[in-house]
Amino acid sequence: MRYTHVGSSGLEISRLVLGMMSFGDTSRRAWHLDLDAARPLVRRAVEAGVTAYDTADVYDRGASEEVTGRLLRELFPRRDDYVVSTKVYYPMSEARGDRGLSRRHVLSSIDASLRRLGTDHVDVYYVHRWDHETPIEETMEALDSVVRAGKAGYLGASSMYAWQFAKAQHVAEQNGWHRFVAMQNHYHLAYREEEREMVPLCLDQGVGLLPYSPLARGLLTGTRARGGSGSTTRSGNDPAAQELYSDADFDVVDALVEVATELGRPPAQVALAWLRDRPGVAAPIVGVTKAAHLEDALAALDLELGPEECARLEAAYVPHVVVGPE
Repeated sequence: MRYTHVGSSGLEISRLVLGMMSFGDTSRRAWHLDLDAARPLVRRAVEAGVTAYDTADVYDRGASEEVTGRLLRELFPRRDDYVVSTKVYYPMSEARGDRGLSRRHVLSSIDASLRRLGTDHVDVYYVHRWDHETPIEETMEALDSVVRAGKAGYLGASSMYAWQFAKAQHVAEQNGWHRFVAMQNHYHLAYREEEREMVPLCLDQGVGLLPYSPLARGLLTGTRARGGSGSTTRSGNDPAAQELYSDADFDVVDALVEVATELGRPPAQVALAWLRDRPGVAAPIVGVTKAAHLEDALAALDLELGPEECARLEAAYVPHVVVGPE
């Protein structure tokens, strides 16, 4: 296993983050795994040296946090041996106020997440989305309170426009509050619009990138076909993917498959290796539901792509309409 720091911060993580969204309540999505089904996958990740695990309160309405906390306590001998992150923003109930990034919701949500995770702190606390109804000053002060109370070690953000991220960082710096050290963004071979503004901003500010959905919901593994059909449980039951990707993206997939075939590697490994080496990327967040998914992700850590191979992978890409963070 390889390790790196998140941006210019002192936080060290494995160069692979295990995404825990697919673990939790099997009644909510057909492709989710319960505690017992998730255990061997997480055990294998631990044995391979993966130290970073990412979840969110909204994943299965807290069930993912519960499974995550249970397995990490079970499989690691000490709390300091792993890095766990969670997120706040989305509603956890129908109650008014139980959503967004208000001070009230941030402070109540971190306590609820810690109870479900069974720990006294998370290593990174992310804002899951931008809150248009709460002043960013209120949000950043609340997040600073969370860090100063010892309930989070670092702060991160996910899926917002670059101007919003810059504004949040400026407000924090202006007031002496803790700034974001990590950005979880939508970024992979088939969606590279983050290279316009967010990636350069993060490089300039020393913020580490931890891209989610690095395999484009299966598009970059070959489980999806032109026209929208899929060969796996998730790819056949994932309407959001139909909105994100079009037939033009399959030109990228074709190039990926061609390069992967020449290298004698599965397309997923090549796609992950490409993303891992992009400027500013600390580690991709990889979700798994099968042992083969995890083995591909681990094997990608040892795959080095040359300039010519990267150029071929990138040549088929055409600019996309920017996908907003809503």
